[in-house]
Order: sequence, then structure tokens, then C-alpha cells
Amino acid sequence: MASGGGIQIPSRLPLLLTHEGVLLPGSTVRFSVDSPRNMHLVSQRLLKGTSLKSTIIGVIPNTRDPEHDTDDLPTLHKIGTAGIAVQVVGSNWPKPHYTLLITGLCRFSVSGLLKERPFVLAEVQQLDKLEQYTTPATEGVPAEEGELGELSHKFYQAAVQLLGMLDMSVPVVAKFRRLLDSLPREALPDVLASMIRTSNKEKLQVLDAVTLEERFKKALPMLTRQIEGLKLIKKTRKIGPDNEKRVLSVRKGGVFPGRQFNLDEEDEDEDGDDTAALERKVHRAEMSEAALRVCLKELKRLKKMPQSMPEYALTRNYLDLMVELPWSKSTKDCLDIRAARTLLDNDHYAMDKLKRRVLEYLAVRQLKTSLKGPILCFVGPPGVGKTSVGRSIARTLGREFHRIALGGVCDQSDIRGHRRTYVGSMPGRIINGLKTVAVNNPVFLLDEVDKLGKSLQGDPAAALLEVLDPEQNHSFTDHYLNVAFDLSQVLFIATANTTATIPPALLDRMEVLQVPGYTQEEKVEIAHRHLIPNQLEQHGLTPQQLHIPQDTTQHIISSYTREAGVRSLERKFGAICRAVAVKVAEGHRVTKTEASSPEDPTQQEDKAVPPELPIVIDHVALKDILGPPLFEMEVSERLTLPGVAVGLAWTPLGGEILFVEASRMEGEGQLTLTGQLGDVMKESAHLAISWLRANAKTYQLTNMVGGPDPLEATDIHLHFPAGAVTKDGPSAGVTIVTCLASLFSGRLVRSDVAMTGEITLRGLVLPVGGIKDKVLAAHRAGVKRVILPKRNEKDLEELPANVRADLDFVTAANLDQVLNAAFDGGFPGTASTHTHPQLSSKL
Repeated sequence: MASGGGIQIPSRLPLLLTHEGVLLPGSTVRFSVDSPRNMHLVSQRLLKGTSLKSTIIGVIPNTRDPEHDTDDLPTLHKIGTAGIAVQVVGSNWPKPHYTLLITGLCRFSVSGLLKERPFVLAEVQQLDKLEQYTTPATEGVPAEEGELGELSHKFYQAAVQLLGMLDMSVPVVAKFRRLLDSLPREALPDVLASMIRTSNKEKLQVLDAVTLEERFKKALPMLTRQIEGLKLIKKTRKIGPDNEKRVLSVRKGGVFPGRQFNLDEEDEDEDGDDTAALERKVHRAEMSEAALRVCLKELKRLKKMPQSMPEYALTRNYLDLMVELPWSKSTKDCLDIRAARTLLDNDHYAMDKLKRRVLEYLAVRQLKTSLKGPILCFVGPPGVGKTSVGRSIARTLGREFHRIALGGVCDQSDIRGHRRTYVGSMPGRIINGLKTVAVNNPVFLLDEVDKLGKSLQGDPAAALLEVLDPEQNHSFTDHYLNVAFDLSQVLFIATANTTATIPPALLDRMEVLQVPGYTQEEKVEIAHRHLIPNQLEQHGLTPQQLHIPQDTTQHIISSYTREAGVRSLERKFGAICRAVAVKVAEGHRVTKTEASSPEDPTQQEDKAVPPELPIVIDHVALKDILGPPLFEMEVSERLTLPGVAVGLAWTPLGGEILFVEASRMEGEGQLTLTGQLGDVMKESAHLAISWLRANAKTYQLTNMVGGPDPLEATDIHLHFPAGAVTKDGPSAGVTIVTCLASLFSGRLVRSDVAMTGEITLRGLVLPVGGIKDKVLAAHRAGVKRVILPKRNEKDLEELPANVRADLDFVTAANLDQVLNAAFDGGFPGTASTHTHPQLSSKL
């Protein structure tokens, strides 16, 4: 291989097809190998070879991504570089690959391909030899004369000028100076082109320059550009030793150390030094001082770490996340109160309390820009628009919107992330959401916060405490980041169906806004403003093809749906649209057939009359499409016998009416309760029995044999229908008392009365919750009179005006007033006030 003191490469060389860089003679470059052809070359040639000749391979730039390596050999570049494989390192993480350290020797041209599989073997011709590099660069007279000698001298002077602008006390610069003095002047273009910041395209131009004169012409402008860039940096800021290290980076190993010479710090060329580009991104991210210190420390570790180490990818991913987070990026709030009011009114009908709260936030934000983001919690039944209100709030503010579904989350790492010591660690949903929206003041919707789980991996509800505390979330620390991130400008909105399952500590950090169900009139408005137009658009129909009158909508609401929200109602409209779409599509098909060949008798046999448009949905069409009504007004039919009363119950799905039935038979004074009752309702039943037994003489209540004790020789069976549904709660006490009083007295409860309230052993009526939902359920069921606790009278102000006008409200402080309002003509014994002095609550 040696000839005349120079290097002679073999005439047949295996070719390494590279995608990530260009190898020039005299430089040392590290390549990552993972394509099938290159893997076979390493395993069959480099690892099995024992001689120096077997370590010489040809490096050919490949414009095709090696990950998409196919059986078709890509078009090879005409010029390549022969090199010696100085180091070979293999790894199986994250996938099998080799890392090669290759030193370039000389150029060659490909004469022909000998084989393509398992690796490429080619016939090559050496283009330049290294025995001509014998004249040291420091000799005063160049070896060549004429234009080549002048170019060589200019190039050397430019290199010296560049070194003169750098601090020689920096070890990296001193090494570069020694390297410049020891190289032959003819080798300078290749070596310096590989060291300064240049793109792969520019390196290819130097590689293709076979003659020395052409090579100097290609490399000299690159070197001049670096000098001008350094002059510009000198003018703007002083370059110290630390900056010198960033400007000039020398790699260890190889014949000629040094890979990148970075002067243009604004250059984002991806073909350059990734670590230097990442360092620039870290400085531009405008992160907090603590986060910047951590990133610089990780960068320092990353520079010393070989790419084959598994920890290299982990550290790189961490730094990429840190620079992508919006440490100081934010959107400007749209603080036009009138425009916000119009947008909210257009998007949502009713919901006055929610819209008023959003406008209050906007008004305060306009007066004080440093206002912390509030933590709002919308609590209400499904289908009332809690999530869509959150999206509308984001539109109103002009902020980014991000929804985080918390239903079923049972691992605190979903909120706070994993520590980076774990395999497969990742940040939590909060930090991931910020990375997605790329601003630090979005609207975050934490959906279904009442459905968080709990497991051995921790309690995610407890992990949310720091996120949703306005006094703490300015320094929220994710386990993956391990540095504080400011969440104080984020507007958090949580949604829940009930507050009962939200931990008290978490609930205390949120401002709860109740979102009750809709009245029938509100549902009609919502249907014709939003639901019907939306369904028509989704099914390809127009108002000229389908018309649903308001009385039909009211019939659907009262007879086919019984819910607090409007989801079932929207599904009913969807069923109507699908049925009409069939009719319209059939009509269109027949019309097109007739138009195409009106005289064809074979097509006229299937002729059908197109439907008359628009198709109007009346009660008859409604029954054909949706079937018979699902719900009927059954209150009056159920109250035809003594021992039946109607109560009002609250569920996470909204308010409902609840029937209570009682019967008695001869027995031993036992009380039987059925209907899957909880402990609270069982205690309410025992309280009712005890109060009625204590006041049996006053109200003239008797048992089966006519005695004054209602339970003597009498068994009582108290039943709550819909036995498959579990029932519990404190609001059934007055209903049970009324039901049993009707049973013992033999009198019928008024058929248009519903009631709610808790009782005490002394006959007081205590307040309960969910009044608005319960009253709306009574209004849907056709009830005319509602009996409520006296202390719940304030809750009636939240009811719509039309509901208050349709219902007769009776507020009761004790059971005397309840019984007097529940029966026609009052209840016997209520006038005997001397036996029941007026009691005031001590609770």
C-alpha cells in the first residue's frame, strides 16, 4: 500500500453510504451506521479484517435517508473519500447500530460497481496522493508559482489572520495554531473546510474540486466569511475564553483533530454541530435562572458523552423539552368586554352566572394586568355545556385552549411526571400541554375532575393541589423537569358532575360555579339556535328540506327525553335528520333518472314521486321516526291511593321526581324498607315513624285495629320504586312523613304536589341542596306545587322567571306546615297549636 513515501489505496473499495456528513481528506468525522448495507460492511469487513488494508473504506455522500434504504441502490456521488476506520463502537440502544470514527486519506472516483449486496463494492481510481504534502505550510516561498502559489499564500494568510483574532491562551486555539503550522499548505483547504462552519453542500463543492487551484478557490470564500463574521461579533460584544470554546470546537482522536469552527452564532444550519445549535436555543429560550443553570450543566455533560451511550438520548430529549417550553411566550388578551359579551351570548343560551363571571374576570384583567389566573370549577349534570363554555372562554380571551381528560386517571405521574431516573420517563400532562400550546397563559380545561382514581402509584387529586393553588402554582415543579415552572398566568377551568367525590382540600382551591339543568323553554331555544342547525349541517340537509316546528320540539323534550342537558335531545334530532335524509336522497335519485332518459320505459317503472319540500315533522311523523313516547305524565295516576307521595331528588344527572309508597298489614310492628336505600334514607324513615308515633293523637292517626299507636299490631312496608337504582341522601324526610301520614289517616296526598327537605325528631324541616335542579325536575313532570324548607327560600332567586310563575312554592319551617300544604283542606290536628308550640331551630 505504501509507495514512494505516499499512500496508495486499494483499487477495490467497499463503500460506506453516508447521509449525515461529508468526509474530506485530512479530517476525522464520526458517523452513525444503521442501514442494512452499511451494517453488513462493518460486520463483514471492518470487524473481521486483521490488516491495515481491511480498515480502508470508501465514504460516498448519499442524498437518500438511510432509514429508507431499499433494494434499489441510490445514485452514487461521483467523488468519494478513502478513509481509515480508526474506531468502531456497537450498540443495541435504541436500535442496533455502529458508530465509526473515520479519518480521510484521499479522493477517489468510482469506475464501476462490482456488487451491491450485502454491501457495495466498487472499482475505484485514486485522484490525489498524499506524498505531495511534503512542504510545510510555514516555508516562506510556496512550492508552486503563478496563480496557484498566490491562492495558496492568500489562504494561509487568511488562516493566520483568523488565528490572530482569537485568544491564544485558550487551549483549543493553541491546538489549532499548532495544527496550522504542521500541515502542508496544499492540505489546508480540505482541513479548514472541515473545521469551519459550512454546510454539507459547501463541503461537497470542496470534495468535487480535484485540482488544487479549484480547491483553493472554493475554500477561500468560506474562510473569508468566517473572518467577517468574527469581526462582526467583536464589534457587538467581547469574546472571552468561554465564548472562544463555543466558537472553536476540537474533537479528540484522529489524524487531524477538529471538526467544527463556529463563528456565525445565528446560523441554524442543521448540518452543523447539533450541540452548539442546542446551546444557542437554550440561551434564546429566556427561561428562568434556575432552569438555565440546569440546562447548561446538562449541556456540559452532553458534550463529554459519546452518542452511543443510552444516557445521551435521554439528556438530549430533556434539553429539547426545556427549550420548547414557553418560559416567556404568551398571547395578548382580548379585553373588549362588549365583544366578549356578544360572543358568549352567541355561543351559549342562558348560563347567566357563568357568563357574568367571565366578564368580571375580563374587566378586572383590563384594570390590573398582573391578575393571577383564577381556578374555576363548573359543576353540573352532563350535557349542559360545561366543556363548550370553557372553549368559548378561550375564544373570548383570544387564548390557546387545551383540554386534559382526567376521567380514570389513577397515577400521580400523569400530573407531575416521572423522575428521569426511570426508564421511559416523561413529563406530566400539565407540562406536555404547555409544550403543545407553546404559550404560558393558555386556558386549561381539566375535564371530569370528580372522576379521578386512586392507586398504589399515588393520588392524582393530591398532585393537583399544587397545580390548582393560586398561591403555589407560580413555582410548580414537575418531577421530569425538576425545576419550577410558573403556572400563575394559566386560566384553569375544571368540570365535574358533583362535588361529593372531589377531595375537600382540592375543592377548597377552586371557585365552584353551579351549572344547573335547562328548563323546557331554554331547551327549545337551544334546539332552534344551535342543535337543529348543527344536525342539519352534519347530515347534509338545509332548512328548505327539513322543518321542525317549536311544538314538535316541545313534544320531543317532554315525551322522548328526560334529562338536565341536551345530549339526548340532540341525538333525537339526529335520528330525525337521518330519516329525512333517506327521503330526500330517494327523491334526488328518481329526479336524476327521469332527467337522463325520460322516455326509457324500463327506468320509468321504478318512478317515485319526489317528497314535497320542506318536510315538516309533526306528532305523527315523530311517532313514525322515534316510536311511541318514552315518558308520560304519571304523577296524578300514581296518587290515587293513600300512602303515596312525590319527593324530589338530586342526582349527578340532574333533578328527578321520586315516588314513595307505603302499605300496612297486621303484624308485630316491624318496618320493612325496600328500594336499595342508603343509611341516611333508612334513618330518615325511622325518624318519620318516631315523629308520627309521638304525634299520633294530635293528628288522629290509628293502626290496623284502631288503636292510637300506628305500629301496634301493624307491619309497615315502605318502598321506593325503581329498585335497581341505589338511593341515598337527606332530602326524603318530609316525603316519607307525608306518605306515612297519608297511609295512617287514609287521606290522599294532592296529586300536583312534590316536596323535599330533611327532618328532625322534633319536627323541624332542615334545608337541603340542589333546589334548582329539583324544582326544574318538578316543572318538567307537570307538578304545580312544590314544598321546600323555609331556609331554602333564598335559592328560589336562581330560578327562571317563567318557572317561578308556573309553580306555587310553599316554604315550611316544620312538619305541621308540610302536612297542611300537602293535603287538600289541610291536615287534622294542625290547628291545635297549643300542643305544638312554635319551635325554632337550634342547628
